[in-house]
Amino acid sequence: MRYEIKGTPLPVVICYLAANESLKCEKGAMSWMTPNLNMTTNAGGGVGKMLSRALSGESMFQNVYTAMGGDGMIAMASSFPGEIKAIDVAQMPIVAQKSAFLGSEAGVNMEIFFQKKLGAGFFGGEGFIMQRFSGQGVVFLEFDGAIIDYQLNPGQSILVDTGCLAAMEASCSIEIERVQGLKNVMFGGEGLFNTRVTGPGHVWLQTMPASNLAAVVSSYIPRG
Repeated sequence: MRYEIKGTPLPVVICYLAANESLKCEKGAMSWMTPNLNMTTNAGGGVGKMLSRALSGESMFQNVYTAMGGDGMIAMASSFPGEIKAIDVAQMPIVAQKSAFLGSEAGVNMEIFFQKKLGAGFFGGEGFIMQRFSGQGVVFLEFDGAIIDYQLNPGQSILVDTGCLAAMEASCSIEIERVQGLKNVMFGGEGLFNTRVTGPGHVWLQTMPASNLAAVVSSYIPRG
């Protein structure tokens, strides 16, 4: 499969499929396509997979598009201003924020990922449940705002504000750290907790989580 990512700030990934090649998409992700693509909707692995997707913020069903009788093309557009990243999970499984999945090659597996520590789940900003992608092939993930990425060495850490952790390689670990000092908590405007991500592995950080944008916009909405 070939692909290209175009457009800002609402990007689209255009995938070019060979004959009989398939692409899995999140419900409603398709924006345009050639007429020879055949769509089938399924649970993608039974009831357990359906529930896993629902808990991780995705639709319970997936659409699978297959090029019939020759090469085909399908485009998937982002639902929020930001970036689309194409990541080959054959090199390393990826853990991503809820609702990040846009589409993937047929060999990519998506499963639910529970934080090992309850503190990380309840206070980490990404929720107790995240998504883990593994297998063979490329997964397309949509992130909020601009993306800044870092390669962490073994034992190297970075402190991340709540919600800014978009994805990380599964080799990384995360912990929750309380902001020190009562004055800092009350007047610092940074909340109670930060997330510490420790390597080794690659980390993707997003500059404008959807929840942050919603909070900014809501402050300008008159309340009756």
